[in-house]
Amino acid sequence: MAMATSPHSLLLQNPNTQFLKNTKIPFTTIPMTSTRLTLNPNKAISVKCSATTTHIQDRPPAQPQSQDRVFNFAAGPANLPENVLLKAQSELYNWRGSGMSVMEMSHRGKEFLSIIQKAEADLRTLLNIPPEYSVLFLQGGATTLFAAIPLNLCKPDDKVDYVVTGSWGDKAFKEAQKYSQPKVIWSGKSEKYTKIPAFEELEQSPDAKYLHICANETIHGVEFKTYPNPKNGLLIADMSSNFCSKPVDVSKFGIIYAGAQKNVGPSGVTVVIIRKDLIGNAQEITPVMLDFKIHDENKSLYNTPPCYGIYMCGLVFEDLLEQGGLGEIEKKNKRKADLLYNAIDESKGFYRCPVEKSVRSLMNVPFTLEKPELEAEFVKEAAKEKMVQLKGHRSVGGMRASIYNAMPLAGVEKLVAFMKDFQAKHA
Repeated sequence: MAMATSPHSLLLQNPNTQFLKNTKIPFTTIPMTSTRLTLNPNKAISVKCSATTTHIQDRPPAQPQSQDRVFNFAAGPANLPENVLLKAQSELYNWRGSGMSVMEMSHRGKEFLSIIQKAEADLRTLLNIPPEYSVLFLQGGATTLFAAIPLNLCKPDDKVDYVVTGSWGDKAFKEAQKYSQPKVIWSGKSEKYTKIPAFEELEQSPDAKYLHICANETIHGVEFKTYPNPKNGLLIADMSSNFCSKPVDVSKFGIIYAGAQKNVGPSGVTVVIIRKDLIGNAQEITPVMLDFKIHDENKSLYNTPPCYGIYMCGLVFEDLLEQGGLGEIEKKNKRKADLLYNAIDESKGFYRCPVEKSVRSLMNVPFTLEKPELEAEFVKEAAKEKMVQLKGHRSVGGMRASIYNAMPLAGVEKLVAFMKDFQAKHA
């Protein structure tokens, strides 16, 4: 007996994402009269449904169209590559024939083990990570690492050095005060965090266990273009906002750590790259979830990790490799940043970037308007043109355009054109 070909009955005959991509299903409340289904691919089935007559709206197609998406200049969580999102969409319901979503998998099952192992392998390829380094996929954000690093590397009376080039470096220093004896050997606070020091001028502590930097300050838009060499000890870097945006010589660092939510994935994943000889010396008071040895011995699976976030990071790593690796990514990022900074510098003072030119970030571009009273209108008008999250951080004001790896050149071009039109109207 042939069944009616309503969207609901078609979905039951063919419950896959390809169908969802091509079919509009009315968004309705459907109380099911039967809750247990046995799907037989060779036999059509019918299910009695009692649908309310109130249709809220038609559900949009599952596959988004580019013209329906905004250019998202948020500092994080930030935009992800559209092709990565579409791949994740296609695998959401049934991951590669496993019969389940990644969100439903056991983190100790063979399916997820293949996901996390490939993610690590691809990251190692991207950054050319030496074998004497471990890669950990953790939780808690970079902020949790502000405590975990001194807890794992220091005794309570050990001295450590911090270069503070912005808000995040300052927060890392303050957290380290609880577990070690940190010293700020340089701070840019008096100049509103617009510079990075000359390395030869740094007065490093002779017995410091490590030197900590924030490689790119998301709020203030300053970025290390090269890295200091600690006279004694190790170089530790928070790379949350420029992670995988350019090649990095991992061997120069004891630890690199980064929240994923800016360049390589959704929020919830923290990547730690740590030299193996630094593992296993945690203070006795270190909570088990902050002990690098526990996570290293258990291959990031001591407890349930952020499985779906790690899967998304893996898709991003694949995408970066397919684009030619981090050398090619850096070229694209420089082109975008140059376009935006040139527009600011050539605006005859209507727009201004306060950061010293030699250390301007390729990722986060802060700028102010000559007439601060126009800032709210700038944000409002930009949003009408589908450019969002351009308001500066609440602590500094102004504007900020975050142009991470996934921001296409077209997004920056559109922003620059808008900025020129806005200036012409209000100069």
